[in-house]
Amino acid sequence: MTSNTIRFIFENKIQEIHNPEPNETILNYIRLKLKKTGTKEGCAEGGCGACTVVIGELKSNDIVYKAINSCITFTTFLEGKQLLVVEDLKFKNGSLHPVQSAMVNYHGSQCGYCTPGFVMSLFSLYKNNISYDKKIIEEAISGNLCRCTGYRPIIDAAKSLKNTGPDQFKKDKKKIITLLKKIRPENLLIYNKDKKYFAPRTVNELKKILKKNSNFDFLSGGTDISLIVTKQKKDLKNIIYLNSINELNYIKKNNKYIEVGATTPLIKFEKFIKRYYSDFNTILKRYGSVQIRNVATIAGNIATASPIGDSLPLLLSLDATIVLESFNKKTILPLKNFFVSYRKTKLKKDQFISAVRIPIFKKNIFKAYKISKRIDDDISSVCASFNLSIENKKIKNIKIAYGGMAAIPKRAINCEKMLLNSNFSENTIFKAQKSLEKDFQPIDDMRASKDYRMEIAKNLLMKCFTEIKKKKLIRLNY
Repeated sequence: MTSNTIRFIFENKIQEIHNPEPNETILNYIRLKLKKTGTKEGCAEGGCGACTVVIGELKSNDIVYKAINSCITFTTFLEGKQLLVVEDLKFKNGSLHPVQSAMVNYHGSQCGYCTPGFVMSLFSLYKNNISYDKKIIEEAISGNLCRCTGYRPIIDAAKSLKNTGPDQFKKDKKKIITLLKKIRPENLLIYNKDKKYFAPRTVNELKKILKKNSNFDFLSGGTDISLIVTKQKKDLKNIIYLNSINELNYIKKNNKYIEVGATTPLIKFEKFIKRYYSDFNTILKRYGSVQIRNVATIAGNIATASPIGDSLPLLLSLDATIVLESFNKKTILPLKNFFVSYRKTKLKKDQFISAVRIPIFKKNIFKAYKISKRIDDDISSVCASFNLSIENKKIKNIKIAYGGMAAIPKRAINCEKMLLNSNFSENTIFKAQKSLEKDFQPIDDMRASKDYRMEIAKNLLMKCFTEIKKKKLIRLNY
């Protein structure tokens, strides 16, 4: 079945939007249409968390709650889900939700502008976790910025939640599950003035669309492409939304590689990859906030082709491949051959990325580093990744990749050649550092100067050597 109407749950009722504007954000919809003004706009790029709302999704006859940035997420994303905004949290008798009460009792608010976003992030934590460890709390609010209160009272408020009982949402759960089952999503086909929006439910439906149409913008998590609308004030005319295709949301492995489906959110992938490459997990946690990682995907990061996409150097050093599909063909392409120039790739107009394959190196050492101005939720100045093995004190099978050093994420080929089959020694690393100057000619920009970037790239190579030598790592924790 095909529909031009999105259906979702709001205020415990089924809501419908007929032929919605494809470029309308959830934030604008709830503020301008629903007149729910508690949710705020701060940055319009998913960086401050003032716009945080919570989405409820039906998974295995249960509801999973996810915090997302409503400022960069389009209204069409709501199809088949439950929408919760800060006004929904108070009880019918007017009393506050435990999260709200905790923020009041521990003085977690000052000017109040950012507070609704913090409340919704903590509400998501409240509904999904039984642990209120400080690290878990800090991760939950890493995408929420406060300029006046400071974070200690907010963290104290979160810690206090472990002593609170169930809320009204637990009482209403059965009702919401029943409603969500009634609005199982359909294929969406929306024509709004001069704009087209397709949201197929299956890969076959997607291929049918690609056979008949071209020149579309693929939308997955949308954490990057949505900025064209919110920051550049331009419309996306033709959109194909991929995240409604559940058969592309998977992770599987064999003896050779891990395969990640195109619509798999980063938050799901990072938990899996930790078993094989712990540094990959560490970098992904710094990729963006929980709100971002709940919707962003590895495939989307690849397709965006940003030279500072944090996952890309890691995937390059691991010799990843991508699965490209069109309506009549499947192609396996090494990731190193995918990037052409700044934001340009070999992806054809009738192709989409269906999966990413990451080889499993059982005997290799894998290290990755990100340099940015702050730890959480910040863009890289330089990101570096190293994949190597050491046999008889010699360097083997080495692959090195950097982001932020060129117009594309790129392997350090000259440096690799210098190190391959060389003695694992400080003198060798000194020579390899110099060879990086042949691989890269960094640019100057607002994040870092070219000289700084080159110095950092060299230092990260030495850091990798030092850590391996110190810990005497000879294989992965597999």
